[in-house]
Amino acid sequence: QVQLVESGGGLVQAGGSLRLSCAASGRTFSLYNIGWFRQAPGKEREFVSAIMWSGRSTYYADSVKGRFTISRDNAKNTVSLQMNSLKPDDTAVYYCAADHNLNILLRSGGEYDYWGQGTQVTVSS
Repeated sequence: QVQLVESGGGLVQAGGSLRLSCAASGRTFSLYNIGWFRQAPGKEREFVSAIMWSGRSTYYADSVKGRFTISRDNAKNTVSLQMNSLKPDDTAVYYCAADHNLNILLRSGGEYDYWGQGTQVTVSS
């Protein structure tokens, strides 16, 4: 089992940057792919980015490609999401999630096994 805790959210002006972190407990963290999702008020949860267990492969939603960068440090059991050039449309609660399907990066939240509680990101115009 993996427990996930997100941090790093906050209020930032448009064009600014934030770095989210997902800290995991459990010795098997390196056996999971990790994804980031977000949910804005009144909207469905959407995929943001994912990284393979090895860190060798990443996947981004078109809406964040070129602005967000996902990375992981298996020695520290953490995954980070560097968010640059933030827009008001990026405002949402951001969640990290763990998926045991190691051979493929998935964008469907239903495929992920464990979820964190989320961290709020608010981008003002």
